Amino acid sequence: MKDKEGIDFDIEKSAGFLLAKCHQKGLQIFREKLLPHNLTPPQFATLAFLWKKDGQSQIQLGTTMEMDRTTISGIIDRLENQGLVNRRQHLEDRRVFMIHLTEDGRKLEQVLSLLSLEANKELTLNLSAEERETFLTLLKKIRGELNAKQDRGSC
Repeated sequence: MKDKEGIDFDIEKSAGFLLAKCHQKGLQIFREKLLPHNLTPPQFATLAFLWKKDGQSQIQLGTTMEMDRTTISGIIDRLENQGLVNRRQHLEDRRVFMIHLTEDGRKLEQVLSLLSLEANKELTLNLSAEERETFLTLLKKIRGELNAKQDRGSC
């Protein structure tokens, strides 16, 4: 619909609005699945990156997850309090702490990965397998370009 200035804008066709609403619903679905495990989606993501590569520094984890130091530090604190990760001083640089999964943290990989797959299936229920692949490819493409813009300082 065109406004007084002739601008054709429809909130229902806004990528930002639609992504935000899908994000809200997706978080709601996943939070409910994680609730029995006393975890949040960011805590799950931290564990998932450690399942891929255990023993990362806090800075590496924050960079990989695109989070600032304070945010990732709080997440690690909570995971450490739950006995799922621990911090160990780097062997060569005592200022750096490496984040390692505990046995309890490793044990959660299978059950939490299945919960994540269930949440993703719910979120994309109306999409065919091909549409799901296209959707993920497009999201990665958008994310990659936004990250590149940020790295160039234009975002």
